[in-house]
Amino acid sequence: MVKSDVQKRLNKYGYIFTLPFVIIFLIFNLWPTIYTFLLSFGDLRGLKTSYNIIGIANFAKLVSDPYFWGAVVNTFIIWGLNFAPQLGLALLFAVWLTNTKFNLRGKNLFRALFYMPNLLTATSVAILFRSLFAYPVGPVNQLLLNIGIVSEAFQFFRSVPSSRIIVAFIQWWMWCGQTLILLMAAITAISPSLYESAVIDGANEWQCTWKITVPLLRPMMFYLLITSMVGGMQMFDIPFLLTDMHGGPDYKIRTTAIYMYNIAFQGRNDYSYAAAISIGMFVITIILALGINYMIKERAPKSYKKGVRK
Repeated sequence: MVKSDVQKRLNKYGYIFTLPFVIIFLIFNLWPTIYTFLLSFGDLRGLKTSYNIIGIANFAKLVSDPYFWGAVVNTFIIWGLNFAPQLGLALLFAVWLTNTKFNLRGKNLFRALFYMPNLLTATSVAILFRSLFAYPVGPVNQLLLNIGIVSEAFQFFRSVPSSRIIVAFIQWWMWCGQTLILLMAAITAISPSLYESAVIDGANEWQCTWKITVPLLRPMMFYLLITSMVGGMQMFDIPFLLTDMHGGPDYKIRTTAIYMYNIAFQGRNDYSYAAAISIGMFVITIILALGINYMIKERAPKSYKKGVRK
């Protein structure tokens, strides 16, 4: 009886301590999500303070909107240019820094140096790179001219390939450290006995990495893929600040988040259609996440399945 009273009192304090989070979540997260969903079925735009429900007209327009699908393609191109080298290099450095045979010194320093760009604000990073690649007197242009690689200053932000590469590089530079830390944590969680058994059986370093480390990192890499894709679909600040706020040149740097911002807060201020764009981004993300999960999940061999059926 006494234990039950103590448990009830502890539960009461638990609810009290979690109440601030619940209230903040309901006000600043759940309600805006519900309101965005309701708004996507309306016609709120301009200076109007109320809207009427018009059904799925905004979604019908979204499906046939070439600018939206162009923004989706831009988003995935930039995300792909960022994520592929990010995961590859982070995995390489994670294996290198966690290998006990190398006995590298200053591992914590390397971790801090890799993670440091993630602590910088997007605004400061955008200003930094905008200055570095400025035309015609930016440091990069001056270096290329002095070395003789180019004969005249190059306008990086008027070229689609160079603009995409710069944005992708910034995203890689800022987030590679976090990917590295997560992969290192996953590698250190692998039992050393697996490597010891493999070495006894004659496996070399490459075989241990490819046959043990990489397969056991599969759940972590799946997590990184999904979270990176979600972040990529929400990519906004760096391409927005580096370009003309419309994703130039030729709108090839305009991501879905920038397009949503342009529709909502620039020009005609079509808030309902912008809400439909955000719902479209959410649906695309869910479909891709489910598709990736289906493609990479482990499946039992066919022979095993046939044996079970028998």
